[in-house]
Amino acid sequence: MAGVRPARPATGFRAFFSYKVFASAVFTLLSLAALSAILSSSSSPPSHNTASAVVRRRGFLASDPLRARLDLIYRQAADHSALATAYATYARRLKLDSSRQLRVFQGLAATLSDLSSRLAAPVDDEDALRPLEKEAKDRIKLARQLVGESKEAFDTQLKIQKLRDTIFAVREQLHRAKKLGALAGSIAAGSTPKSLHCLAMRLMEERIAHPETYRRAASVAPADLADPDLYHYAIFSDNVIAVSVVINSAIKNAEEPSKHVFHVVTDPMYLAAMQVWFVRRPPARGAKVEVRSLAEFGFLNSSYSPVVRMVEGGRRDLSVLDHLRFYLPEMYPKLRRIVLLEDDVVVQKDLTGLWRVDLDDMVNGAVETCFGGFRRYSRYLNFSIPEVRDQFSHRACAWAYGVNVFDLDAWRRERCTDRFHQYQSLNEDGTLWNPASVLPAGLVTFSTTTKPLDKTWHVMGLGYNPSVSPDEIRNAAVIHFDGNMKPWLDVALNQYKHLWTKYVDTEMDFLQLCNFGI
Repeated sequence: MAGVRPARPATGFRAFFSYKVFASAVFTLLSLAALSAILSSSSSPPSHNTASAVVRRRGFLASDPLRARLDLIYRQAADHSALATAYATYARRLKLDSSRQLRVFQGLAATLSDLSSRLAAPVDDEDALRPLEKEAKDRIKLARQLVGESKEAFDTQLKIQKLRDTIFAVREQLHRAKKLGALAGSIAAGSTPKSLHCLAMRLMEERIAHPETYRRAASVAPADLADPDLYHYAIFSDNVIAVSVVINSAIKNAEEPSKHVFHVVTDPMYLAAMQVWFVRRPPARGAKVEVRSLAEFGFLNSSYSPVVRMVEGGRRDLSVLDHLRFYLPEMYPKLRRIVLLEDDVVVQKDLTGLWRVDLDDMVNGAVETCFGGFRRYSRYLNFSIPEVRDQFSHRACAWAYGVNVFDLDAWRRERCTDRFHQYQSLNEDGTLWNPASVLPAGLVTFSTTTKPLDKTWHVMGLGYNPSVSPDEIRNAAVIHFDGNMKPWLDVALNQYKHLWTKYVDTEMDFLQLCNFGI
């Protein structure tokens, strides 16, 4: 009908009412199911698994304090066991005087280690834990007491040991530095400076440019070179300017220069240079110089000389020229006495007094170098070898080459060259002494036939010692630039160099051409 509002459908209310009825039913069913489960569980006895779980939980809760105490004791015992073991190790390493401490710490460490093993096992009740706890506390107390008593001594010993290790390391570094320094010095001393090489080349060029002039001069030899009544010197070197300084200084300080004869022997490579020098700059005041090559001495062959045999066999640490000093009687058979001069010496006084020295039938007159415990035979020879230990005293005083007067008649009588050959052959492998040094060979050859000379005849150290006494230098008949700081090198000690340069023949024109800077 018109004007009448139509009626709404009842679907919303019905839906809501249906949902409420459904929820109530579900809730009722769940309640009934829970109630049934409760009733069934309360009416039936508890199962075995449930009982075990409850017992385990109650046991864990009851044993928790015991486990905490057990863990604490175990950690303390283990820590102190490690501490005792560490102190035992320190005692063994430090080599303490008291071995009792070492045994005590070792025993304590073993006891604590055993105790730690027992503490690692499970403990069920208080009664079983109490004796272990008491034993652990006693052992830990003893460990603390021992550590407290020994800590200062151990710390001191440890510091001492560290200091010793540091000193040893520093000594090793110093030893290596010394070896490297010695090697560098030997290389510097053994190398040929550019100026010396230039001088030798200039002199050889002169010989090649004027062969006839120098051939005639070399063939004319003075008749009295072998006169035994004159004063004879032997100089073995390939350093031209060094030889000239030795001869110039000896002549300028000689009272009768015309009676002095200088026998120079050099390597064949430098023979021409040496001859040209002394032809162009002959010795002054009537002195005589003979220049020869070591190849001119035919007896020096491998069948006679062990040195020649070793050099020809490839030994590069030996020099035939340096070992010529052991063949003086064969080289100069007509002479009775000769003075050996090194090429790094400077003569400051007349040396004829050396021919008046009474050698008491000894072969070698030399200045001794030992003082206190230094420079004894033990420094130069290997006394671990029976051939050395049985024949020589390690306390025997060493002497020096540089200025040596030899009685050649006594040399021949004592057969010193044969003795040298014997020991040189024994030292073929370099075990008796350092084969690069010629002095040890002289020490064994003339061990019982050396007469000490007055120290003023020969003052040494100008090639390495910056503190040589000026009075000793002033009073010395011969000064020796032994060492690596030779006066012709740039590394020479400046305070001594003028003592050598004042005898250099600066009028030789080749010196200026080679920039010697003297």
